[in-house]
Amino acid sequence: MSTIPILKILEPTAAAPRGLAFLRLGFRPFYLGAAVLAALAVPAWMLVFLGQWVWTPALSPLLWHAHEMLLGFASAVIIGFLMTAAKAWTGLATPRGWPLGALALLWLSARIAAVTAPYAVFAVLDTLLLPIVALVLIRLLLRAGNTRNLPLAGLLLLLSAANTAFHLSVLGLLDLAPTRALHAALAVIVMVECVMAGRVIPGFSMSAMPGLRITALLWLERSALALTGLGLLLWVVAAPAGATSLTLGLAAAAHVARQWRWKPWLTRRRPILWILHLSYAWIPMGLGLLALGQIHPATLSPGLHALAAGTTGGLIIGMITRTARGHTGRTLQVSAAEVLAYVLVAVAALLRVLLPLLAPALVLVWLSAAAVAWSLAFTIYVFIYAPWLTQTRIDGKDG
Repeated sequence: MSTIPILKILEPTAAAPRGLAFLRLGFRPFYLGAAVLAALAVPAWMLVFLGQWVWTPALSPLLWHAHEMLLGFASAVIIGFLMTAAKAWTGLATPRGWPLGALALLWLSARIAAVTAPYAVFAVLDTLLLPIVALVLIRLLLRAGNTRNLPLAGLLLLLSAANTAFHLSVLGLLDLAPTRALHAALAVIVMVECVMAGRVIPGFSMSAMPGLRITALLWLERSALALTGLGLLLWVVAAPAGATSLTLGLAAAAHVARQWRWKPWLTRRRPILWILHLSYAWIPMGLGLLALGQIHPATLSPGLHALAAGTTGGLIIGMITRTARGHTGRTLQVSAAEVLAYVLVAVAALLRVLLPLLAPALVLVWLSAAAVAWSLAFTIYVFIYAPWLTQTRIDGKDG
């Protein structure tokens, strides 16, 4: 594979414990940036939605909210996680120091440009990061002969394509509804979560509970992923409602069967585990609501938010606590404040998804309460983890 200069710069050959601790591994700047964005952006959106803040950015507030939660917040965590995990997968150094700082600054500049700059500037800045990171990962994986994880880098390219399609549609250069591009982005994020959850949740559970054995059924694993991918694809392209609903329903059932084999009830006394199991349970809920939404459109928005707030938000708060603890040399035992953050994200999902269905007359109350719970959860994360993410590991190791 020929060398692309910018990729060579972004792949250091040495990883000595030197330089700013904040820029030693990808999870540090991207986890912190994502948490700050999550804490600020959702209440800002609610103020606009409730008419308490008049704001007229180049992008409509609704599209800004959806885009930033998916392609600002969630994608930052995915980037931070993959650039950290790739080091373990390949044994090769991932971007650190000023190259990592440049990537983080590119992400931050796009977030700022979204609310301050002409739309074209935002679009250009925002479309650069994902393909760069994807190509860096692909090159590392190929150098190490690690083909098992290449599909994850491929999903990152698909996420980049969805993001590019979104910006082109907003600019009027692509005949496509911007919301459809955002749906495609959500579908890709869900697929990333399905793949990674199938690896880490059973593994984390078994390592934390000696004697627990979880054996994957290959046909069930493949069926769950295939049905989910197909169902989400049919939904994104607006295929006939019957086929879409049936496929999404089958996918939901497959995920229920998949998770049942992980014995989630055994983790109820271990918050760092139950948050992952609880969040994963929103996948069949979300797919089921989307399936119903093909017949009753009222369940479409709850289905979207079951996947976006319930699954994505929950898995993120669970993973950015666990992995940040591990990679800063700390124990995998969360404090009461971190458990509160878990509970708040779970409550936010419940308020955003289920209560509006049960009591639609109080929808503004539920949405406002959900925004407050969500923001508090990630504010807690920032308060606890910002010092850890900006300081060296407590065990003196690099990373």
